[in-house]
Amino acid sequence: MRAIVDTNVLLVANGKAAQASSDCQEECANRLLSLQRNGKIVLDDLRYILEEYSHKLNFKGEPGLGDAFYRWAWNNQGNPERCETFSITPDDESFLEFPSDPDLESFDPSDRKFVALAVASKAPVWEAVDSDWWSVRVALQANDIVVEFLCPDYFETR
Repeated sequence: MRAIVDTNVLLVANGKAAQASSDCQEECANRLLSLQRNGKIVLDDLRYILEEYSHKLNFKGEPGLGDAFYRWAWNNQGNPERCETFSITPDDESFLEFPSDPDLESFDPSDRKFVALAVASKAPVWEAVDSDWWSVRVALQANDIVVEFLCPDYFETR
C-alpha cells in the first residue's frame, strides 16, 4: 500500500474538521495507522507536502493522530521502506506535471502539488472532506489521477 495523503485527512483524524462524521474520522485514523504499519507515504522531493503539513499540524506529534502521522512522515522521509519520493517541478502557481485540462483550470492552487505528485508517482491521493476534489473527480480520473475518497458519504449526502 502506498498513498499521497492530503492534509485534510490528517485534520479529520485529529478531529479538526467539524463537517466530518465520527465514521469519517475513524476511517481517516485507521487509514493513517495502516499506512504507518504496512505502507509507504509518497512525498515530493522539494518537501512542499511536508511544508503544508507544518502549517496545520503539530510537529511534536501530538495531541492528535494526524499530528503523529505528520511527525512519522517527517521522520521517515529518507526511509525507503516507509517513503517514496518523487520530483515535481514548480511552474508559477502550479507544477509542470499538473494536467493541462480546461476542466482543472479552477482547481485550488494549494492542492496542485498533490495532483502533480500523483502524476509523477502514479500513486493514489487520499482525500477526506474537501469538496474541491469531489467537484473535479471526473476530470482527475480522465487524467489518470486516482483519488480515494475516504469519506464518500460526506459528499453523497450533500
